[in-house]
Amino acid sequence: MSRAPLGWLGVVRLGLVQSSLGAIVVLTTSTLNRIMVVEMGLPALLPGLLLAWHYVVQVLRPRMGHGSDQGRRCTPWILGGMLTLAAGGWLAALATVWMGSQPGLGIALALVAYGLIGVGVAASGTSLLTLLAKRVAAERRAAAATTVWILMIAGFVVTAAVSGQFLDPFTPERLLMVSGVVAACAVVVTALAVLGLEGEEAAAAEAARPRQAFGPALREAWAEPRARRFTVFVFVSMLAYSMQDLILEPFAGLVFGLTPGGTTRLSGTQHAGALVGMLLAAGAGSRWAGGRWGSLRGWTVWGCVASGAALGGLVAAGLIGPAWPLRPNVFLLGAASGAFSIAAIGSMMGLAGAGEGGREGVRMGLWGAAQALAFALGGVVGTAASDLARLLISDAGPAYALVFLANAGLFLGAARLAWGVDARAPVPRTAPVGVLKEAL
Repeated sequence: MSRAPLGWLGVVRLGLVQSSLGAIVVLTTSTLNRIMVVEMGLPALLPGLLLAWHYVVQVLRPRMGHGSDQGRRCTPWILGGMLTLAAGGWLAALATVWMGSQPGLGIALALVAYGLIGVGVAASGTSLLTLLAKRVAAERRAAAATTVWILMIAGFVVTAAVSGQFLDPFTPERLLMVSGVVAACAVVVTALAVLGLEGEEAAAAEAARPRQAFGPALREAWAEPRARRFTVFVFVSMLAYSMQDLILEPFAGLVFGLTPGGTTRLSGTQHAGALVGMLLAAGAGSRWAGGRWGSLRGWTVWGCVASGAALGGLVAAGLIGPAWPLRPNVFLLGAASGAFSIAAIGSMMGLAGAGEGGREGVRMGLWGAAQALAFALGGVVGTAASDLARLLISDAGPAYALVFLANAGLFLGAARLAWGVDARAPVPRTAPVGVLKEAL
């Protein structure tokens, strides 16, 4: 029994789920970080380690994806993941409050809470992408990915703006109230969005497919050359992306003398560029473009190359200094990274459904785990590398230039990996399990 492709209304409904996910996550990645450091007087390393922990937990993504494969329906995993994420988000706020009076208990609860956040993101996010991969027509994948990600960004913006209004003047009670309301709204919106989205025919359509244990399913997915190579691509590209994310604003402050407000506006310029890049890649990959403006693989490859070139511009900025046109350079970096990320997500959807049937969730989980590990390492590697470079080179400009140069090299390596992956080519039924260097 074949299932009809997901229409635009269904894509928007899944985008609302991603908005809900983003609404909870933005409180933990920005608001709670600031409260721990400023209001609670705790070292900045603590929220950094907690965020890294929530990424590490997401190595469970392949197992979560396998669960949605075996369950035949993704929506129970999406809703269950959102409930877990909501519980973790509120407990993280409670842990932050406890840190003010009982630091030991607060940190212990925070470890549990951020673990739940990681599990919730893994279950809900992986299953959502799996459902998109299974049900969105090929010509709509880039546009669908853009729609979902724009709605996630909207969730960031709306939650930050509204919760910010209600958090002032800050009290612990206000923090718990705002976190609770955001968590409850996210669960309600998700439940309404996925209600009847798959239908009972979703289970019947795949009922004849035999069940499989997780271990063999993971080994068989890793044995597919394209899935393996794409996993390495995701890790390398996301490592490059996350490395520059945490050092760009300090670089602009130290080398260009920008104020905190100025560096925040510079970050906004990068996000604006990312939105433009997303829209360009989505438009080029849509059916209205008729394939005239390149394939998703082409946009992925050249988006990585352009990101490397833009980082090369930041190398020049570090060497030349304030005379360099920093803002246009950062806008181009945002546009290039936005284009490659949306094209990569579109390719991911195609690759997830292109191999042996019944393992879409495992493949999505592999790539999600690679991204999570890259994000966990990226911030640490980027900031540590910049500290080391500044220790060895007294001038901040050349020190940051050296880190941006290494960053650019990673993007070029990611482009080489992406070039070797074609979502349209047939996948061999069997493939030998290779080592990591074969994927390279």
